Amino acid sequence: MAMIPMATKNNAEEVIHELLGYEHLKIIQRPDMFHFSLDSTLLADFVVPQVKTKHIIDLGTGNAPVPLFLTLKTKAKIYAIELQDEAVDLALRSVKMNQLEDQITVMQADINGIHKQFENSLFNIVTCNPPFFKYKKSSHTNDSDFKTIARHEVKVNLDTIVFEAKRLLKTKGSLYLVHRTKRLLEIIKTLSDHQFGIKRMRFVYPKQGKTSNMVLIEAVNNANSELKLLDPLYVHNDRGYTPEIKRIFNVGKEETDETA
Repeated sequence: MAMIPMATKNNAEEVIHELLGYEHLKIIQRPDMFHFSLDSTLLADFVVPQVKTKHIIDLGTGNAPVPLFLTLKTKAKIYAIELQDEAVDLALRSVKMNQLEDQITVMQADINGIHKQFENSLFNIVTCNPPFFKYKKSSHTNDSDFKTIARHEVKVNLDTIVFEAKRLLKTKGSLYLVHRTKRLLEIIKTLSDHQFGIKRMRFVYPKQGKTSNMVLIEAVNNANSELKLLDPLYVHNDRGYTPEIKRIFNVGKEETDETA
């Protein structure tokens, strides 16, 4: 995986990474901010665009890993929404570096009220890797304001995300979420309150024998729940990453083929 250090206008060191095993895609990252995560990677892999998919919006895009991954799966127009200045800058430059300006539009905006910036029910797909943790004054937060906002519901909460997705999506459009398993009951209730039906769900486990720590959900706007529970996704085995994770990462193909 290529890693090219570079200087920035604020003197923070940046690196240019290949997007996992996809050599033709690059992403600009900063060590003092979040790197793209397993969460975002699994979310992008979980999304299933259709031929009819024309518009996708990623809420809280960070430095845009989900939109970049999605260009491997669809020609749809993708809007990447991010509030924080420095993340927007990284996302814009990553998109430009990959010559994807015609497909990905990065917008600096608050998720709260974002539906007002688009025509009603424009989108076929909404994706979101939201802040996982509720916020209160006693919360254990990061020293970095960027990481605190990314990890904790300081600027936006789950209900607001689902509310906005409802207004962005066409009828029968899909909201894709990755979240913490321990909040699943709250997620199901929130989706139901906004008339989303859960279509697909997949539990993610650190490894076999461990408790699930993440869940991937596809919920459909104005639809009944007809849940398809997918096979568990295990991240690690005794050798490192499992064959399925290596497939998602597009790395270790020969080893994956031998151990699948």
